[in-house]
Amino acid sequence: MKIKFAVIGQGHIGKRHAEMIRRNPETELVAVCDVLPKEKLELAGIKEKYYSSADELLKSHPEVEVINICSPNALHAEHALNALDANKHVVVEKPMALHRLDCERILSKALQKHKQVFCVMQNRYSPPSVWLKKIIEEKNIGDIFMVQLNCYWNRDERYYLPSLKGEGQGVRWKGTQELDGGTLFTQFSHWIDLLYWMFGDITDIQAKFADFTHATLTEFEDSGFVNFRFVNGGMGSINYSTAVWDKNLESSITIVGSKGSVKVGGQYMDKVEYCHIKDYTMPVLKETAPANDYGAYKGSANNHNFVIENVVDSIKGRQTITTNALEGMKVVDIIERIYSYRKPNRKS
Repeated sequence: MKIKFAVIGQGHIGKRHAEMIRRNPETELVAVCDVLPKEKLELAGIKEKYYSSADELLKSHPEVEVINICSPNALHAEHALNALDANKHVVVEKPMALHRLDCERILSKALQKHKQVFCVMQNRYSPPSVWLKKIIEEKNIGDIFMVQLNCYWNRDERYYLPSLKGEGQGVRWKGTQELDGGTLFTQFSHWIDLLYWMFGDITDIQAKFADFTHATLTEFEDSGFVNFRFVNGGMGSINYSTAVWDKNLESSITIVGSKGSVKVGGQYMDKVEYCHIKDYTMPVLKETAPANDYGAYKGSANNHNFVIENVVDSIKGRQTITTNALEGMKVVDIIERIYSYRKPNRKS
């Protein structure tokens, strides 16, 4: 029996979700929804029912079991709560919400309704990420001393001011404080999720922010230096920017432990660049999936097929959730705590 899905939001990521559902032999895409007419989104050829109202979609399809939420960041909580109220499982794109309190509301509602909330953090599926998680859990690298996460990407007017054709017209949400939330929420929450997944929570946070190239494009800073201590031991830092000229530079993580050091780099943390661990032989890893390609700019690894597979396996009792609601909430909590160090003047 196929599991029936519907997708709220038909921007770049929403289209990706819809396509992965169509391709999975155990799933059926029943309906999609977006505020824009499908002709503007170049979706005129779709076979599924199309709605301009999420509420209308929910009311019209009691047979749908799973709602994938791919709307602007600030709408994730509202759409998730409404879907749970309609007794649906929820798949919510990153970030789970823009505030921890909203995440708590989602978590509470899911428990009340006995439904699952799947948070999309697809970088966990990349072979280097799986490998890092293993050597940390199995203590191959020993005690963690230092961790440095570098995320240097390009997001310029091609991203924030798209052409009149296609996605982004009618609702300007990217770059707005209210609907977007900031660079750490939209661009780099995947990488903060990896930090939390591998090393646990952080404390003793210090942060500085700057805006180099986005004064006319966004309502928040484009760059930051963040340092902290891990609750489980060791120090860490996040250095990030979307002010890189023309194209993404790197997403990398360097780990120094008591028994060795490793670095995974490349544009999307897809290449093991250094591995020197006591009494350890580096295994051959599977090739990492290419980045999501949006034309003028690129995003994280294209692993959404694994996300849909995990939803199916979890609902059918074959596997546990890869990223549950509590983990999604912790990522939002960490970003909120980092952003609490913002100053009123973002040009600092």
